[in-house]
This record gives sequence, structure tokens and C-alpha cells, in this order.
Amino acid sequence: MGCCHYDSVAPGCDSAFTVDASRVTFGRGCLREVGTRARALGMRRVALFSDARVARLPVFQTVLDALRAAGLDVVPYTDVRVEPTDASFQHAARFAAELQPDGYVSLGGGSVIDTCKAANLYATHPADFLAYVNAPVGEGRAVPGPLRPHLACPTTSGTGSEVTGITIFDLVSLHAKTGIASPLLRPSEALIDPDCTDTLPAEVTAASGMDVLSHALESYTARPYTRRPVGPGPRPLSQGANPWSDLGCREALRLMGLYLVRAVKDAEDREAREQVMWAATLAGIAFGNAGVHVPHAMAYAVAGGVRDFRPSGYPPDAPLVPHGLAVILNAPAVFRYTASTSPERHLEAAGWLGADVRGASAADAGEVLATRLSHLVRAVGLPADLRGVGYTEADLDALTHGTLPQQRLLRNAPREMTRPVLTELFRQALHAP
Repeated sequence: MGCCHYDSVAPGCDSAFTVDASRVTFGRGCLREVGTRARALGMRRVALFSDARVARLPVFQTVLDALRAAGLDVVPYTDVRVEPTDASFQHAARFAAELQPDGYVSLGGGSVIDTCKAANLYATHPADFLAYVNAPVGEGRAVPGPLRPHLACPTTSGTGSEVTGITIFDLVSLHAKTGIASPLLRPSEALIDPDCTDTLPAEVTAASGMDVLSHALESYTARPYTRRPVGPGPRPLSQGANPWSDLGCREALRLMGLYLVRAVKDAEDREAREQVMWAATLAGIAFGNAGVHVPHAMAYAVAGGVRDFRPSGYPPDAPLVPHGLAVILNAPAVFRYTASTSPERHLEAAGWLGADVRGASAADAGEVLATRLSHLVRAVGLPADLRGVGYTEADLDALTHGTLPQQRLLRNAPREMTRPVLTELFRQALHAP
């Protein structure tokens, strides 16, 4: 879709969009390049971030050996928490401040990459913890300058954190997730090796895949950049749907429709797992330039308020709703509500995901997409609604309260998101189509 297909610029709104991306190397075996890549970025003393589970896998030794073979001094940090909190971010930041590395390598899922971003930020530009956190939860202070080089190596196909300037954590006192957003947080480079996904449990592949799917859907249906009011300072990361982000969203959705179920059902289907990881890369670059909206905003409350849900395939030591699952459980209700703003986009997305859209009208768009999403969630073996992860009608007020602070995301939606609207969306999300 070219620029000419966007509506004319609304009064006081933006007439241009910005394209940003990390340098990306994609392909099987590319992790063996990590040492030469790190050295080329000027690293000598490297903080290698990972988590305890990844640190026990052969891929961790591959990266460690490659860095040392390049003559680099490597200090591992493997205390990253899956679904990090404000406390775990601060623990990692203290490690980085004491070590003072001149570069970072992250090897793991989104939790690892996000923790590494935060450690790099606070070690490079010390400040009170809430200083950089998105308003209104934190001060929303701008990152004051460049960070140390960061080479991100994802081991899951989902979050897109390796190509975005966003880092997310659970603010325990709020019982909801929030984050920090700045182009300066975007890793310097990403090495994306599909070999890393060969050993992923099916449940992790399913949940992270749903994150990919919703990244693409939300970016494709976000408020257009021509409807974003121009404010002081540079464009935000969530600048709205634009012709660049559309390219990645469309291809990511097409690939997910073809390969996601295959990737979950058969760990030995290397083609499917590789294609899902490529879709994750495309969707990550897309939402890093357009921004996501309501399903992610609602997901932060769902994940933050978890009580006793413990999914298989994840560490059993604490309850959690995996991020991708927390997102997709809200998505059918949201897209049913937003479809009237761009029914053609909602129908296109449903078709790319495998729905039969022949004969569907604009009035059908929301229901067709919502039904297809619920079908895919069931097909990969995930709970189909919020009841499946422990929520009831009694939780609606708390979930709404935890979502309202996510204004960076809510403002990127194509329709206004008031408290009553959010409560009704959560009510619908309790019952899958």
C-alpha cells in the first residue's frame, strides 16, 4: 500500500513518517558471527546477558566461545527473570554499573533483551528508576544520549525486542506492566538465528507466535500516522500505521497464517520455525515504527494481575501469563470493536490468517477476524479466553484500572478508549467466540 492510499493529513497532524531499524543478520548459524560483530562494534569487555534456562543450552556456549575466540573479556549475567519486574531490572542495572562494560550481548527471549536494554540505560545514564519510565506511571524523561553498543540475539520467535526501542517490565506495586520507550534503546545490531528455536517447547512457540501475530495486526490497524497530532520533540516510536510498517505487517500475517500451527505442532518442522522467526523479525520492525495499541495495553494488566496460572513450558517457580498469551486473549474483542474504522484492513488480515473472506462485507469484518483469531488460539493449544488464565467478572475493575495508565498504547488505537469501553472489552474477553 503506497502513501497515496492514506487519507489526507488531518489538521494539526503529521504529514511524514520516520523509518528506523537495527542492523539485522538473519539465518541459520549466524550466531557464530557474534564475536566478530561485537569486536567490530568496539567491544572489549562484554556483559553477556541471558537467563538460567538458556545458560544451560548449547547455544549459550556457542556464543560464549565465539566472543572469547574474538579476544573479548566476557562476564556473564544469567540472573534475568522471565517476565521481569522493576526489582529484577534494578538488580541487572547494579550489575552493569559495577562491571562498566563497553558493550552488551543479550541471548534469550524478550525478557533477556529487555533486561539488557534497561541495564545498559541505567548504567550509562544513572537516574532514579522511574525517571525514564513512560508517563503517567513514571516521569517519561527522555534518554539523554547514546548507550553502549548492544548486540541482541533472540532465542524465541516473538517479542521483536531485538529491533525495537522498547523495554517492558512488571511494576509490582501497580500490578501491571509498563515500560520505557526511546529510539536510543534499540539494539545496535540483531543476530537472528532460527537454530535457536529448534528446542523451544510447543507452548512457548505458541505464546510467542501469538505475540508476533498481534504485533502485525495492531500495527496494521493502528491510528494512521496522518491522524497523529504533531507534538513537541521528535516523532514517537508509536507514530501510527504507515506505508513502511504496512509492508512488514502484511508479510508477517501471511507467514503466520501459513506456518504458525505447523511450528507449534512439530518441533522438527524446521521450515515452519524458520518462517515464524522471520515473521517475528518483520513484525518487530513494523511495530517498532508504527506501534501497537489496545491488545497490548490490556495485556499488561492481565500479566500484572496474575494469581496462580502456571503454563507448561515455562519456569514453574512463579505464576505468570506469558506475554503473547496475555495479548491474544484480548485481541478478538478489540478487533471486533475497531473494525468499523478500517473494515478492509481487518478483512485483509483475516484472509492472510486463513479465514474464508469470500462474500464478507464491511459489517462482517470484526466478527470474521475475531472468530479466526479464536480458532488459531485453540489450534495451538492455548487457553481461549481470560477465564482460562484465572480471571472472572470480579476482576473487571482491576483489569481496567491497570490498563488506563498505558496511554502510549491507548492513544495509538484507531478509536477512543475510555474506561467504560475497556471494561466492556475485558468483559467480552472473558468469553471466546
